[in-house]
Amino acid sequence: MKKTKVFLTIFITLVLTVSIFLFINRDKFAYVGSVDYIEVDCNKKSEILSEVYKSDQKIRREGELIKYAKEDHRNQELIISIIEKCGMPTLNEVTQEQMNAIWLGLQHNAENKYRIKYFPLIEKAVKNGDLSKEQYALMKDRILMHEGKPQIFGSQIKNGKLYDLESPETVNKRRQEMGLEPIEDYLKRFGISYNTTHNIDYK
Repeated sequence: MKKTKVFLTIFITLVLTVSIFLFINRDKFAYVGSVDYIEVDCNKKSEILSEVYKSDQKIRREGELIKYAKEDHRNQELIISIIEKCGMPTLNEVTQEQMNAIWLGLQHNAENKYRIKYFPLIEKAVKNGDLSKEQYALMKDRILMHEGKPQIFGSQIKNGKLYDLESPETVNKRRQEMGLEPIEDYLKRFGISYNTTHNIDYK
């Protein structure tokens, strides 16, 4: 009986401690829920994509991802719903900015399973000239990173460091083919120095 009381006391204390912590830090957490399909009007997809683009850029510019987590989630749902209901747009139907909104909605904060699912459409759009090779490279690297595999083009930084890179000695050749700047110049933005033998210094 005494052991039961001690256990209950510890359990209740633990629950209260966690509850107090979550309450104090409530603004730092944002549950946005599962991704659901939204009813969209295909005749208005251009307008929807323009709004998604503006919203995505505003969120990144202001740098308050937690504050705008639900809006970001909504953008993702809109992009996926447009693809599912209306099909993948092309530059014959929408503007470049609106095409970019499709890419942004999948690249930014989407679950990796959605990137993987729609990546063939991104590949096709790149081949058709509707999206850039650079966008292909960035999404491919992000997919690989979330799968725990080495990236190919060296675009992904994780925890302030260059994420694992496949065949680093030839990375600049691959980057050039995708229209990307040399990796040395790219990494300077993050305070990371890099040489062709893949020696990395973090400043």
